[in-house]
Order: sequence, then C-alpha cells, then structure tokens
Amino acid sequence: MFLAALSLSFISKALSAIIMKSSITQIERRFDISSSTVGLIDGSFEMGNLLVIVFVSYFGAKLHRPKLIGIGCFTMGIGSILTALPHFFMGYYRYSKDTPINPSENSTSSFSTCLINQNLSLNRTSLEIVGKGWEKESGSHMWIYILLGNMLRGIGETPITPLGISYIDDFAKEGHSSFYLGNLFAVTMIGPIVGFLLVSLFSKMYVDIGYVDLSTIRITPKDSRWVGAWWLGFLVAGLISIISSIPFFFLPKNLDKPKKEKKASVSLPVQNEEKSQMAHLTKQGQNVSGTVAGFFQSLKNILTNPLYVITLFLTLLQASSHIGIITYVFKYVEQQYGQSASETSILFGFITIPTFASGMFTGGYIIKKFKFTLVGIAKFSFCSHMLSFLFHLLNFALICENKSVAGLTLTYDGNNPVASHINVPLSYCNSDCNCDQSQWEPLCGDNGITYISPCLAGCKSSSGSKKSVMFHNCSCVEVNGFQSRNNSMKLGECPKNDQCTRKFYVYIVVQIFIFFSSALGSTSNIMLVFKNVEPELKSLAMGFHSLTIRTLGGIPAPIYFGALIDRACMKWSVNNYGKQGSCRIYNSTLYGNTFFGLTTSLKLPALVLYVVLISVMKKKYQGKDIKASENERKSVNEANLEPLSSDAGVDRETHI
Repeated sequence: MFLAALSLSFISKALSAIIMKSSITQIERRFDISSSTVGLIDGSFEMGNLLVIVFVSYFGAKLHRPKLIGIGCFTMGIGSILTALPHFFMGYYRYSKDTPINPSENSTSSFSTCLINQNLSLNRTSLEIVGKGWEKESGSHMWIYILLGNMLRGIGETPITPLGISYIDDFAKEGHSSFYLGNLFAVTMIGPIVGFLLVSLFSKMYVDIGYVDLSTIRITPKDSRWVGAWWLGFLVAGLISIISSIPFFFLPKNLDKPKKEKKASVSLPVQNEEKSQMAHLTKQGQNVSGTVAGFFQSLKNILTNPLYVITLFLTLLQASSHIGIITYVFKYVEQQYGQSASETSILFGFITIPTFASGMFTGGYIIKKFKFTLVGIAKFSFCSHMLSFLFHLLNFALICENKSVAGLTLTYDGNNPVASHINVPLSYCNSDCNCDQSQWEPLCGDNGITYISPCLAGCKSSSGSKKSVMFHNCSCVEVNGFQSRNNSMKLGECPKNDQCTRKFYVYIVVQIFIFFSSALGSTSNIMLVFKNVEPELKSLAMGFHSLTIRTLGGIPAPIYFGALIDRACMKWSVNNYGKQGSCRIYNSTLYGNTFFGLTTSLKLPALVLYVVLISVMKKKYQGKDIKASENERKSVNEANLEPLSSDAGVDRETHI
C-alpha cells in the first residue's frame, strides 16, 4: 500500500514539473511579463525546496514519515491549485488593444485602420474607454500568486523522495528494496508522459474556454499572442497530488519488523530501557557539540578534496546549462520555428523520455560491462559529454533567418532593410494615417512580408468577421515591384519559409543525439561525486552537491537565461498601464545565437574541467586498479537515494 501511494505521489510531482516547464510561454503572455520574470517564477520552486530541506533531512527520520509525506503531497497540491487561481480572479484575456472587454462581441469594427488627417487622440480615447476599470488585467502583479504557488509546490515536494525511499529501504525484506525502487522509478515515467499529453491538449484550448464564444476569437494557436488553458493543467496536477496524500495518513509510522528482531525487542527489560534513556540524556550535550564539530570537520574534508571540488564545479556548469535549456527550449522552438505550444509539447514528450531512458540504460550497461576504473569512468563521462557538445554546436547552423517584418527588419513600405528595429521612421504610405505604433495586430501580405498592424500597412477598410477578416486598399503592400492601393491582406503573421521548416526537422534529429549522449554520461557524473571521497563522507558529499546545484544552478540559471533572451526582443507589448509587457516577436538570429551561445559558454569550461579532473585522478590513482566492486555498486544505489529536485537539470536526469 505504501509503495502504491508513493508511486502516485511520484507521478503527481513529475506531472507538476512538466506542466510548469511547458507552460512558461503561456504564463509569460497571459500576465504580460518578461522572460527574466518568468525565470524568477521558475526558480521559486528551488527556493521553496531550500526553505525546508534542512528540517526534512534532520527531523524526517525521527517523525512519522508517512504523515510527513502526506502533508508534503497535500502542500504540493495546494501549491499547484494556487498557481491556477489567478485565472479566476482576472478578467478576460485581451490579446489586442482592439479586443473588447467581452470578446464575444463582434470586434471587426474596432480595428484601427488608416485614418488620414484624423487626430490620433480619437483612437487612444477609444482604447482608454475599453481599458477603463480593467485593474486586474495582465499588467497587474497577479503573477506573484504563480511564484508563491510554485514555491509552495517546492516546499511540499521536499520530503517525498528522501523519506519515501528511506521508508521502503528500512522495512522492505532484505534484497527486495532495489526491486521496489526499480518499480517505483519505472512507474514514475507515467507522470512526464501524461504531463506532455495534457499540456498538448490544454494548449489547443483558448485560455477563457467556457467563458467566451470561441467562434469570435480571431487568433490561432500559432499566433504569438495565443494563450492556451494553462490553468487546467495545474488544477489537474493539484487534484492528483491531494488525492495521493490521502493514503499516507492511514499508514503506520513503522511496519512490522522481522520476527527475530521483534522478539528480541520485546524481551528487553523495562529497567534497561530506562537506564539507556537516562544515559542518553546525560550525554546529550556532549553529543550535540561533538556532532557539530564533526560536521564542520567533515565539510572541511570534502571541500579540501581537489577531486570533489573539480567535480562539483563541472557538474554545476553542466546543470546550469541543462536547467536553462529545459526552461526555455519550448519557447525557443515556438519562436524560432513557428510551432504552436501544443505541437512543441507533444514533440518533446515523444523524443525526450525514451531517449533519456535508453541513454542512461546504455551508459550504465557500458560501465558494468567493461568494469571501468575511476579514471575510466571519468574518461567515459568526458567522451559522452564531448560528443553531446559537438552535436550541440550543430544548433548554430540550424538558426533561421529573421522574418521579413515591415517596421522591424524592413522599412514600412517593405522595400529596404533597416539597420535597427528601434524607432524605424514611418514611410510615405502610412505617415498620414495617425497610427498607434505600440499596437501589434500582424497581417500577412501576398509578398510574404508581415506588417505590424492594419494601420501601419496603410489599409483603409476591412471586411468579413472573426478569423476570416480581410483588409483592403493597403498602400504599403508592394507586389511584383508595383505599389497598389487595391492590395488585400489577411490577419496573422506570415509563416516561416521552407528552408526554416527543413531546419526544424534536422533540429529534432540533432536533439535526439544530444539527449542520448548527455544521458550516457549522467550516471558516471554522479558516481564521480561520491567515489572520490571517503566512504563515511559519501552522504555529506551528495547532500552538499545537491544543495549547490539547487542554490547556484536551479535558482539563478532561469533568471539570467531569461534576461539575455529578452535582449533579442524586437517588439514588446504595452499593457494598460503603459508599461512593457511580454515579447511579441524576437530577432531569430540574435535569439538563437544568445541561447546557444550561453549554453556553449557553460558547457565548454565544464569540458576543460574534465581534462583537469582526469589528469589529477591519474596522479592520485597511478598504479592502482580501482574497480567498481559490489560494495561500491551498493554505494551507488545508496547515493542515488539523496533528495532530488525534479526541476533541476542534472538531478532530473539522475532521477529518471
């Protein structure tokens, strides 16, 4: 019963992690915030984890472990539900300034077209009327609830893994715990699979489904303003987490011990027990002081171990790059290759899980088959990550060219490229139209050029309704070298060209090789952490390693990745408060070079540290043939039972 309950809790926490990572772009658009702010929200999970990890590590084994796990699952569920709550407090999502407060109304007449010789204040006044009283719109600070919910989820998840696995190890029959743990981690894979499927399904649904007439929504899932029903995923994950908590409150603190141990414990006289308690009380002060002194001495021992310190730094660099990639890869594929959030989620669901699983299995099999020494394990890890790095460099060749956008990459008449997207001057075709240049209502011309808005395209009129709106007499559109006032345009950005589509297919193949080669060396990375320290310091070494990865990798990495990605934005939305919102369109070339350049700058020093590590290990173990004995393999299993975070890159791979 405990194993079944723990399996459901593992599924729910993996499900919640996938839903959060896959919903980053949706949250950014819905709350009109930058990528760096979303990175802060994502890092709040690790903040919550760190708040209680010391308490759980020290007191967890002394208290009622099943109840603590149940409280953790319940807290995790409340955190997920809190994350979804802002959706019910906010008004309808307005994807455009021209969108009325009630999207079910026919909004065709509200399009801002070219109004020659009319005062711009007329347009702005109407927009102010639409936005009046809209205090709870996207520009508010409702995203703080997302941050708090994610932090609460991190707090709740902390006791599940260490206390659950230690409980199984304590009360399972001898030799059976590894079988139970194997089943546990295998069943956990249901979580990511279901998570990717749910995100793919909910991303197709409009955010205000059930509240508005969907036939009146004029944007599609591939539009840069589309927001899916992100909140549904968090509600589902929260309910599953709460349900998984229920059985733990009915399970005992301790299961029945084997009969021999039980009889021995019953036969102990009460007097002996009282004496032992008195002796414990008299020595308590000495034990505490000795334990504290011993802890700092042990910590000093591992931090003065050059092999451990080098391994710590190289795994931190690798973890930071992995966390940045995991956090923003969905956003990258959507922006770079024009894929919808739904397509991206289902795609990564199909390629990541089987690729990582097969890579880790193959890596473990190779290490066991060839019985590598410690130096051999380090060399194998270096080779696998070098292979991953070489495949990673191919990503630079798969970056698409910028879209042709009048007013950002081209002049407004679409004839000439511009040096910068900032303050592009108006052209003769729209200078008299009194346009609001902060508006984003993209149109696609027959010439393959995207225009920022009907007004800036010089369109004088519109016809049709909903998604089939057409704009006519667009003076800025040039077809076959001729300017015509009779050109028509349709809503939506122009699609990526065929060359970019071909690059996308190659990109998918490259990612499979990257994931597989990274997974090959993930197990050996963890082995290097604890095999280069004394056996009695193994647990402390793994614990300090996990703490460092969370603190210096899990929290800052999403923030600085997001801040650099923001620099590639060409067009920001402007909320009702006149402040910068979320990004509408990126400079594809700059985005790709920034994203992969940053990951390369983290991966390359890690490879250099591998070379240093191998050379130092050769000097230390010269002439020694240190194989992975049965005892060491047992240490591997024990070390993998340390608290893991499903939102951290290297820890995620180890967990899988």
